[in-house]
Amino acid sequence: MDIFDMIQNKTLEKDAPLAARIRPKKLDEVVGQEHILGKDKLLYRAIKADKLGSLILYGPPGTGKTTLAKVIANTTKSHFIQLNATIAGKKDIQQVVEEAKDNLSLTTKKTILFIDEIHRFNKAQQDALLPHVEDGTLTLIGATTENPYFEVNSALVSRSRIFELKPLNAENIKTLIHRSIQEDIRLKELKIHIEEDAVNFLADISSGDARAALNAIELASLTTEADEDGLIHMTLAVVEECIQKRAIGYDKKGDNHYDTISAFIKSMRGSDPDAAVYYLARMIYAGEDPKFIARRIVICAAEDVGNADPQALILANSAASAINFIGMPEGQIILCQAAAYVATAPKSNAAVNGIFSALSDVKTYGIKTIPPHLQDAHYSSAGELGHGIGYKYAHDYKNHYVRQQFLPDELLGNTYYEPSHHGHEKKIREWMEFIKKEAED
Repeated sequence: MDIFDMIQNKTLEKDAPLAARIRPKKLDEVVGQEHILGKDKLLYRAIKADKLGSLILYGPPGTGKTTLAKVIANTTKSHFIQLNATIAGKKDIQQVVEEAKDNLSLTTKKTILFIDEIHRFNKAQQDALLPHVEDGTLTLIGATTENPYFEVNSALVSRSRIFELKPLNAENIKTLIHRSIQEDIRLKELKIHIEEDAVNFLADISSGDARAALNAIELASLTTEADEDGLIHMTLAVVEECIQKRAIGYDKKGDNHYDTISAFIKSMRGSDPDAAVYYLARMIYAGEDPKFIARRIVICAAEDVGNADPQALILANSAASAINFIGMPEGQIILCQAAAYVATAPKSNAAVNGIFSALSDVKTYGIKTIPPHLQDAHYSSAGELGHGIGYKYAHDYKNHYVRQQFLPDELLGNTYYEPSHHGHEKKIREWMEFIKKEAED
């Protein structure tokens, strides 16, 4: 590095966002993530001993994935290279591999490759890494906001330790806010006084994302003039203006998307309307497609309510149609009505159990026979084949029911639809028991 590179790096460092400027350089300066960075934890010991194997850091934005990689870069004796998967390609990987091989042969130094947003690499790019991770040419550190078990090559995952970073708690965020004001080279010059209720507000509103809180602090510092006492006073009103919407960590194609919709469905299934409406609100707030939400309510109405309350599917389907007609934001009321109805309806999974059980038998037995009396008898020669002979027309009998064989011979006695003892299905069960008993009598 020549003098011009040094000057450029110093300038970039000073002009970098606050979150980058106060990024810790030592492991003991890292705030939060005690579940993996406690002094008795594996990752802490591995970093301290400089004995890292390949690993993948997984967690929502602002939790310290890049920070942790930078700390490793500052503490390891290995050669450290960083790539960002949003702009790097296969050619960049090949260059890194060649550099790593040269370093290993000339200096015996190993190479650690940090790939930010590794989930954005396509399969071919991830495959290109695999042999070099496998033979030890590269030690991989991947960072991703997505579940690596879904988004990263399974062979890479199997050769790496997965460490999940959690959203920072309020105390962690407060620590970082105070640290930034007291230690950042630019904020120290501004002489900032921040009120405690403003700190508490930012710690709460940032939802565990340190970057969101620090961005608000930086914006407030740049847009607030000093008072007569020479101090910039950051009040609650000031920071509220700088972070107007709660950051809830929701990517419509990401892991939080699937976690939230899963919690929404399970809350409806579990008959908790309050939780269902809360998760619905989270999705609406984050801009989720209302048609997607409506489809999940329709499925839940059939899968988890079924005939215990047939009205649930009708209402859910009506809500889905109304969303197309009404749109948002009024559509959120319709979605709430439907979700609350499904959540509070009596539950039965008899329909889903029935179709899965029947499909299993279709796949297992491959039965093609249909009892002759049920076969089509509308064409002239059907009788010669025995089709339709002996069929009993249900409406000619008491209660419009008569005993006769409907299932194939191989499946006689099998039950696929078993009505529950809840809601309308209780009436269905009682009716079926009644007409069968009447037919016996």
